[in-house]
Amino acid sequence: MPLHLHVVTHIMKNYKIHLVSDSTGETVDLVARACLVHFDKFKIEERTWCSVRSPTKVREVLNAIEDHRGFVLYTLVDTKIIRLLEQGCAELQVPCIPVLEPIVKAFEQYLGAEVHPKPGRQHVMDEEYFSRIDAMQFVLNHDDGQSTYDLDTADVVLLGVSRTSKTPTCIYLANRGVKAANVPIVPGCPLPEKIFSLDGPLIIGLYKDAKRLVEIRRQRLRLFGQDEDTDYINPGSVAKEINDARRLFTKYKWPIINVSRKSIEEIAAQILGLYRQHAD
Repeated sequence: MPLHLHVVTHIMKNYKIHLVSDSTGETVDLVARACLVHFDKFKIEERTWCSVRSPTKVREVLNAIEDHRGFVLYTLVDTKIIRLLEQGCAELQVPCIPVLEPIVKAFEQYLGAEVHPKPGRQHVMDEEYFSRIDAMQFVLNHDDGQSTYDLDTADVVLLGVSRTSKTPTCIYLANRGVKAANVPIVPGCPLPEKIFSLDGPLIIGLYKDAKRLVEIRRQRLRLFGQDEDTDYINPGSVAKEINDARRLFTKYKWPIINVSRKSIEEIAAQILGLYRQHAD
């Protein structure tokens, strides 16, 4: 009797998620990503709907959900708009989850205060908003060792050898209202004397593991088609760069952060923690 072998091929299903917001969609997007990161080997297709504040817009969203059924997450505050979306999703038999509702209700009970919802309230152009704009302008003016004459007006100054995530970290910090400057440590080039006389700003040293730094620098040279026969990616030279930088940080008792396996968000969170301690 012949033996028949049945080979089963697993086809990854494409899951759809609709993220609905009455503002920019940033909050619901962040929540969705924070949750989805806990699941592996799933293909997720996201569709973000911003500024959903009218029945017409809700109907547009529901029509799309009907054509591409999937999980719905929303951050809406207008009860009429919420009701329309939830009723529509119920008719389509798709799950519809309010991201902020349980947290807002918990705060309402804890604070003993009535909720006064308003779409996009977290994005108003208040003092904090303009503080972030000022911080961003400061970062742009003080990137890569520029304008060192007024470094004393910075909140944070980051030092580090090339490709240690100084610029993107400063930009992230600016979005939190922190005026951050960065100064590169270049072999054979002395740091600005201003650095050593700073009193107000928090100075932080960043470094990467030598092997990881060589890989990143080599990728950058290849991206721009540049010669790879250089000390810039020589393992011995790079290791010396890092060791010299770390000795400098230690000498002046500046906090040191190893950014080798950290995301920009993680680096910034650590810096913000140090900055709060410094401000206290």
